[in-house]
Amino acid sequence: MLEQLLIFTRGGLILWTCKEIGNALRGSPIDTLIRSCLLEERSGAASYNYDAPGASYTLKWTFHNELGLVFVAVYQRILHLLYVDDLLAMVKREFSEIYDPKRTSYSDFDDIFQQLKKEAEARAEEMKKSKQVGKPVNNNLVKKQGQVMKGSMDGSNKKNSGGDSENGGGDGENLKGHLLENGNFNKNHVINRELPRMVNSNGKENGSSNVGAFDVNKLQKIRGKGGKKTDATVNKGSKVEPKKKVVKKNRVWDDSPIEPKLDFTDPVSENGEENIAIVAADQGESMMDKEEIMSSESESEEEDIGKNGKVETKKKGWFSSMFQSIAGKSNLEKADLKPALKALKDRLMTKNVAEEIAEKLCESVAASLEGKKLASFTRISSTVQAAMEEALVRILTPRRSIDILRDVHAAQEQGKPYVAVFVGVNGVGKSTNLAKVAYWLQQHKIKVMMAACDTFRSGAVEQLRTHARRLQIPIFEKGYEKDPAIVAKEAIQEASRNGSDVVLVDTAGRMQDNEPLMRALSKLIYVNSPDLILFVGEALVGNDAVDQLSKFNQKLADLSPSPNPRLIDGILLTKFDTIDDKVGAALSMVYISGAPVMFVGCGQSYTDLKKLNVKSIVKTLLK
Repeated sequence: MLEQLLIFTRGGLILWTCKEIGNALRGSPIDTLIRSCLLEERSGAASYNYDAPGASYTLKWTFHNELGLVFVAVYQRILHLLYVDDLLAMVKREFSEIYDPKRTSYSDFDDIFQQLKKEAEARAEEMKKSKQVGKPVNNNLVKKQGQVMKGSMDGSNKKNSGGDSENGGGDGENLKGHLLENGNFNKNHVINRELPRMVNSNGKENGSSNVGAFDVNKLQKIRGKGGKKTDATVNKGSKVEPKKKVVKKNRVWDDSPIEPKLDFTDPVSENGEENIAIVAADQGESMMDKEEIMSSESESEEEDIGKNGKVETKKKGWFSSMFQSIAGKSNLEKADLKPALKALKDRLMTKNVAEEIAEKLCESVAASLEGKKLASFTRISSTVQAAMEEALVRILTPRRSIDILRDVHAAQEQGKPYVAVFVGVNGVGKSTNLAKVAYWLQQHKIKVMMAACDTFRSGAVEQLRTHARRLQIPIFEKGYEKDPAIVAKEAIQEASRNGSDVVLVDTAGRMQDNEPLMRALSKLIYVNSPDLILFVGEALVGNDAVDQLSKFNQKLADLSPSPNPRLIDGILLTKFDTIDDKVGAALSMVYISGAPVMFVGCGQSYTDLKKLNVKSIVKTLLK
């Protein structure tokens, strides 16, 4: 049974709900749908499952983009109602005819909805009966695949009748009757059977193309012969050169003085700690506090380049030349949007966005534009690009503000240290970026302590000890082969005793499929309940970013004994200075987890840590 059906505007104004089926929904499925799907550009999905204590709902929706309306149906997941999609389409059609932006009450739609609901249920019952009638025929087809398939291919139904001459014609007519009555069902089966033939036909086409490839090989052989001749001529001309024995001299670029060596090893002397403190003090101000100035300068430079004309015309020309033939329609349809969205999907994938994420984004943009009127003198490509840009900004902008400095001061007022746990796969740079975060917090007069809870990897404790000594930060360590959860708990107790404001917990790198290590991480989080769980990931990964984050969150949820398990709160993206314009990993990680990118590592020194500039990322993805 249908639990609820709502009609509301994109601004959140509820226009109509069905009072007769207005059951009290457990939890808040509509609010969760708006937050998780509609606001985060996941509206291209077919349905959304919501779990509440004592109930499990499935939500389906459709849009009227021209009027800005959303139609949502809620029903029990166990029921599998077949008429919901049909009902939503009919409700959308009928309600759009009586919709008036000035009206807020539509009580007259109750009778119309009841009639539409009866029609949809009747159609579903007819489909159900036709499927039940068609089942025996399909069972006979499964039992006698060879005979029936041959009979259906050759058109000879006489062989199936056998010796029953009286009922033979009747059986054939009944079979044909079932095929006609259940046209949709049997049509699906026919399509499924014809798929291999289509593949074979493509294979034949590929075979014919291979015949053409024979001429290409001939051309390559001819070119190879010509290449040998050219090589021979080059060798003949270069016979004189080996006689000259030129001794290579050391190249001197300029008269500038020799730069000091980048040797940061600790001097073995009594004054070693003082020298280390001077080195740490000379690092300068962290880029976290300079990010706004740098981003504004970079944006102004990009605007100046755009004014020059050449770069901007190339960018616009790529879209306009691609889709000039599609422009000029008043209402957008899926067929019109498909070429533009395919080009955008390819563009996102070249920027290292995971294929699955790019596909879902395009589906969501298509759902938000379908049926919308196209403005005059506006191409479909520019409309699609503007909608995609808006969607990307909405995804990358954090849903909730995570201000570490504010949270640290709030924890100080409560008299307890602020605990942040760094997690991630092997070799992404957790310890190095933990030291960068510690240096940034130090600049804001916050007392930091490190906890060496990586008791698994050889040299992990010594690496963190080196960072702590260079930054003059206390470190809590217990060596190797200890329980990380107990080490972290004792570190937090030690921090509360010595007055440290923040405890940065370093954990062992682990792959998302390593269950023993994931179980140990889940225990550490459950025992210590940190204030922030920071996932450290590489900006170099593409499709693997989806697998890493989704499985990390899934394992933390499955292996936690708590009914409300903690998941990843934020993302630290490392090696951001090595990817050029391949910035798609940031989009993939944010989309799959819903957690914001809080830090971006862009170098090797302690100051090379900054915030993510959402506008510049979106421009880079779409240029």
